[in-house]
Amino acid sequence: MTNTRTAPLAGVKVLELGSMYAAPTAGRMLRDFGADVIKVEDPNAGDMARQWQPQKDGQSIGYVRLNSGKRSVGVNLRSAEGQKVVRDLIAQSDIVIESFRPGRLEKWGMDYDTLAADNPGLILTRVSGFGQTGPYKARPGFGTVAETTSGFAFLNGWPETPPTAPPFGFADSIAGISAAFGSAMALYRRSATGEGSVVDVALHEPLMFILGDAILNYTTTGEIMQRHGNASGAASPRGIYQASDGGWLSIAASAQSIAMRLFDAMGRSDLKDDPRYATNEARMANNEIVQQTVREWVASMPRPEVLAILDAHEVVAAGVNDSSDIVGDPHFLERTLSAVTSTPLGAGALVPGPVLHMDGYDGPVYDGLASVGEHTAEVLAERLGIDGDAIASLVAAGAVSESGATER
Repeated sequence: MTNTRTAPLAGVKVLELGSMYAAPTAGRMLRDFGADVIKVEDPNAGDMARQWQPQKDGQSIGYVRLNSGKRSVGVNLRSAEGQKVVRDLIAQSDIVIESFRPGRLEKWGMDYDTLAADNPGLILTRVSGFGQTGPYKARPGFGTVAETTSGFAFLNGWPETPPTAPPFGFADSIAGISAAFGSAMALYRRSATGEGSVVDVALHEPLMFILGDAILNYTTTGEIMQRHGNASGAASPRGIYQASDGGWLSIAASAQSIAMRLFDAMGRSDLKDDPRYATNEARMANNEIVQQTVREWVASMPRPEVLAILDAHEVVAAGVNDSSDIVGDPHFLERTLSAVTSTPLGAGALVPGPVLHMDGYDGPVYDGLASVGEHTAEVLAERLGIDGDAIASLVAAGAVSESGATER
């Protein structure tokens, strides 16, 4: 359930045809702000993400995070009857999110023009590896490929180590958030013009954007930005440092005033007048000397003592948190983490909540996870007016499943 009284997307009907990661992330973003998200799954296997590891008691933890609170309809999209059910559901939807390889919907007779003929205000949000246009549009693509083709993996890591992909769905998450953002913009435009839209998200493009100046730097200077580890290629000192007790912390003296306060905190106000430390340009030219100076100071004390000194001097710094640090932190417990209830994961399960906060909206509740097809009868009756006998015929034909084909 969601607190829909003040939810900004209350009443918005979303049909999620996507599986795995990126498209379901977009669905969750919209659901977090009040949309009714109906997830269409294969009647037998369900979303492949139900099989992801890690699991607890046969339930994928990652699947719970992305899909709590959505309703599940089991539909066989390989059958003509199942395709008709989906087309009819699309005709009753505000937003459709899909993540098939480009051309798949068209092969099923679900190109945008055909769908919009029945639903002129339809917003079709399409998430794919390389987008709906361009020479690579037909290529399959997952997040790992996007993380390499975008340039992210090349920049991630240390100069002496290989390019490094992240150990989580980074590209998919950024693409999913971007798809939700595009869907919301399309809704806004529709409110002004009455026109629907196609939102086209390629996995690599949002990730390429957040890499900062890499492309602009190359096209203006001819220089290829390289890996810097935990440091920065733009400002110094910046990085992750180890204290005497073995704890790690980050310091980001990316502004001149912060760097000067850091030197005061270190008891080294003399560095402010040292030509090697006085300006960011000088510090970058002597970055290793600067970094070694900071490393030695941090290593001289336990982490709590270092952080207390930095905080007193208003230096931007924080501990390097693991999951246990996060769930024990009162700030994150108050505004960031939400309970997940009524799932096989049991009591105490927490998940990061919405990615932003809006005044006047209390946020979603994550209170249940549907089995495959659990809401088929409910949704078909509610949206399409299909009665029990008609649903039974669809089930008998293998076009839909009613509930519980798999719990994973």
